[in-house]
Amino acid sequence: MENKKGLSPVLLIVAIILGAALYKQFDFQHFKFEKPALAIVYLIVFVGCIFFLVKRPKKQ
Repeated sequence: MENKKGLSPVLLIVAIILGAALYKQFDFQHFKFEKPALAIVYLIVFVGCIFFLVKRPKKQ
């Protein structure tokens, strides 16, 4: 019998909020972010959330 864990709802909500914030800050006419430093922080946390959502737990 396997011990399956579902998606973490907290990480899912954080990833959705950060993705939306990144989308809103991106200027599609000039292909730049309005606040590049803040966009880098958002992107790092967004990628971390996606990594932990996709990562599978190791079998022991």
